Amino acid sequence: MSREYILVINPGSTSTKVAIFKGYNNMVQKNLNHLSTELERFSKIAEQFSYRKKMILEWMEEEGFSIKELKAVVGRGGLLKPMPSGTYIVTDPMIHDLKIGVQGEHASNLGGIIAKSIADEANVKSFIVDPVAVDEFHEVARISGLPDIKRRSLLHALNIKAVAYRVAKEKNCHVNDLNMVIAHLGGGISIVPIQKGKMIDANNANEMGPFSPERSGSVPVGDLVKMCFSGNYTLGEIKKKITGKGGLVAYLGTNDAREVEKMIDDGDEKAKLVYEAMGYQIAKEIGAMATVLKGEVDAIVLTGGMAYSKRLTEFIKNRIGFIAQVIIHPGEDEMTALNEGVHRVLSGEEKVKIYEQEVK
Repeated sequence: MSREYILVINPGSTSTKVAIFKGYNNMVQKNLNHLSTELERFSKIAEQFSYRKKMILEWMEEEGFSIKELKAVVGRGGLLKPMPSGTYIVTDPMIHDLKIGVQGEHASNLGGIIAKSIADEANVKSFIVDPVAVDEFHEVARISGLPDIKRRSLLHALNIKAVAYRVAKEKNCHVNDLNMVIAHLGGGISIVPIQKGKMIDANNANEMGPFSPERSGSVPVGDLVKMCFSGNYTLGEIKKKITGKGGLVAYLGTNDAREVEKMIDDGDEKAKLVYEAMGYQIAKEIGAMATVLKGEVDAIVLTGGMAYSKRLTEFIKNRIGFIAQVIIHPGEDEMTALNEGVHRVLSGEEKVKIYEQEVK
């Protein structure tokens, strides 16, 4: 029985996305949904391991695949210690940190744990690719203005790095030869300067930068402090205003950019102003990140779900096109990105990384 398939595992809070790739072709993919009543049985996310693994193996059997046909297994990376980007082999020290939740509990922590368990049974290697813990910031980028608060690397690392590799291939060069500003435009917005392959700065999409469909972005801090101490809001309500009920939701009552565009087409002037303001702030942040690269920018890339919007991308391009070529790579495909990360290692394009040798 030949080994020609890669199993991709991407655990989320209420489902586990699974896919089997042959080369770069996605052969089959499914969302394995988990009932809240089932998940409530587990006090910690790591305890869901056997439950989710069993569902994955049953799904593979239903689709007619055997683990003996796998040549590798890759899982979504979790909240590990700060680490450089790349494709990592799953090791026992990594499993330990995923299980204890070294930077917190999150469903993505299960990705590496399940991947290694299935890979060990199949007698093949397991990997994770560009987890949310990726941190390649220059030290100067960590300074916030208050010693009590440190700027942190929290960004859409998996999609941003995958898109960086795709753009490099389009330009017939290696990602380490390019300087780019990549803007991930989704429910949250990450804008990242990439210098010779490293993500050296970023806005924290939960707290800073442009407002997004459901996040407030950088707001006047003095007025925010007054709101916090006004007695009108609880801590939870303030947090929701910043992440979840900010941005387009706060102004227009929806987090769907398509609905906003329909409002604009129907003549809603407020919707037009707010939508343009979001594009305006995105363009400003891209310009700011171009200064991080000292203006030496080979390309600006717009990606994520909102990059499908011609209205939004054209508005942004008109403001930042003078900086560098603007490339549109709409959408976000985490499963493809995970598979591509493994192929870069298996093909020798990229050297596999070892977690315990790389963490800070």
